[in-house]
Amino acid sequence: MSESLPPLQVDLSQSVRAWMPPKRAVTRWARVACGARGRGHELAVHVVSRRQSQALNRQFRSKDQPTNVLSFGSPAPSGALLGDLVVCAAVLRKEANEQRKPLLDHWAHMVVHGCLHLLGLDHERPTEARRMERREVAILSGLGVADPYLQQASGKPKAKRR
Repeated sequence: MSESLPPLQVDLSQSVRAWMPPKRAVTRWARVACGARGRGHELAVHVVSRRQSQALNRQFRSKDQPTNVLSFGSPAPSGALLGDLVVCAAVLRKEANEQRKPLLDHWAHMVVHGCLHLLGLDHERPTEARRMERREVAILSGLGVADPYLQQASGKPKAKRR
């Protein structure tokens, strides 16, 4: 039945002047992350400033600092809107530089990560975190992106893919 539904639709907007990947890349990452559960739904991806990210993080998570990605699920899960991802481009750039990983790969990771939150995965408990990380690594591998957790743990860049 889900095959008859249209693929996940992604709306990409930005309220800050910053580099961001092309919409087709973001759409691909989100569709792969959501799989069949994304069909027939819409995802809004908003690229925001550090200040906007910090305000939202403070309001919704009681953390007074900007963050890489925030996920907001739709209040009506049976509706067309899957949810919203709020991405702070400046935080992603800083993290990619610190972790010595390609910025595009980090974007892919954070879009996948945010989508998995919208599908109900979390990382509050160690077992949940391991499950979510395994899922992220598998999805990212299918997209040609190196395991971000190995790279993060070693602090060294992985061999270039291609």
